[in-house]
Order: sequence, then structure tokens, then C-alpha cells
Amino acid sequence: MTITETGTRQATTGRSLVEPRLFERMSARIATEHDMDSATAGRIMDQALVFLGACAITTAPLSPSATVDIGWHTFILHTREYAEFCDRIAGHFIHHIPTNGGNERADTAGTWETARAIVAAGYVVDAPMWEEAAKCTGCHNGCHDDPPPNPPEPEMN
Repeated sequence: MTITETGTRQATTGRSLVEPRLFERMSARIATEHDMDSATAGRIMDQALVFLGACAITTAPLSPSATVDIGWHTFILHTREYAEFCDRIAGHFIHHIPTNGGNERADTAGTWETARAIVAAGYVVDAPMWEEAAKCTGCHNGCHDDPPPNPPEPEMN
């Protein structure tokens, strides 16, 4: 099932945000590394791209689902293409910041909030790709100019 914004504007797919050869290369890598069919791998990559597209234009904290995070990790491995993509759609690098397991947004409710933000940004959401929370986020304080996580507090004796 896909979710799109209603109205006269046509929602954009993630696939349309990169060159077809790059999309196919990344999808093939997902299929091989995660032992899945190419159609599912393409859906994952598509949703990773719309997630990044939404991160580029919102200040709301967004988190990928565990499934979508596979696509984001794959894209990051293509460092030149990823950096160019980030610069083109966001004007800056979109950092991937893993959580240390205690992030209150790393839950299903958080991923559904992200999916709603993706629709609001004008992208197509493939709902089944957003069902399982990831243990990372691109946005601790918002996608733009995200500072590194605070260092751990020193232990008191």
C-alpha cells in the first residue's frame, strides 16, 4: 500500500531523486546483501530516498524504520554520490547518527510520524516499509545542522 498526499500535486517517488543506474546499483546491492528479491530491495531504496528528501526540508525530528535504514546504509556506502545528493537536495550533508538504544523516538510511533512528514513533503510512502523502528536517527535536534550527541555524563563516586 502506498500513501500519497491528496490534492492536485502528484507525489514524488524516491527513485526519481537519483539517476536510474545508481538506483539499480544500490537496489541490487541490497538484494544481494540481504538475500531478498529485487522488487523488495527497490522498495527499500525508494523509501530511503524519500526519507532523505523529507530530512532535507523539515526541521522536525525524523527517524527511519529498520527496513528503510537498510537503504540509507547502502546509499552512504556510495560516498561521492551520497554527498552530491545531500548537497543537491539539502544544501548540506545529512548525517546518519546511531542512537545508543535509549532514543525515545526510535519506536513505531516515531516512524509513523516520519512517514506523515514524508507525505507532507510531497513524497510517496510505502506503508509496509515503515512498520519496524530503527535504532538510529538522522535528526536528534532536527535534520539541519544537527550537533553531535552530548558526551556521556561522568560517573560520580
